[in-house]
Amino acid sequence: MSEFKYPRELRLLTGGDFQQVFDNVSLKVPDRHILILARPNGLDHPRLGFVISKKNVRHAVKRNRVRRIMRESFRLNQHNLPPVDILIMARKGIDELEKDELHRLAKKCWSRLRKKAKQAST
Repeated sequence: MSEFKYPRELRLLTGGDFQQVFDNVSLKVPDRHILILARPNGLDHPRLGFVISKKNVRHAVKRNRVRRIMRESFRLNQHNLPPVDILIMARKGIDELEKDELHRLAKKCWSRLRKKAKQAST
């Protein structure tokens, strides 16, 4: 049985980790409400980081809600994702989505990320 934990190894923790993704983006998954940037990380698992600015999502409660729902979706789908460093960048309007809409958005984006990673590796 697969483990669905979210330990520190699955997170982008330092500014250097984030900067490496920004500098070496190899996969982009654009959507109306989020932009996912990714790059291969040389590990056997994906890692996740967030960039949610106050300019795009005003209230901390809403920023945390978006982060929490996307993190939960990542946790449940981590075994199906390629070994890449993933940055989720929120765009304006994401805070207006309902919980189930955010879950659908995340599921769609993970699927698109898998397809793009598969195309890039062939």
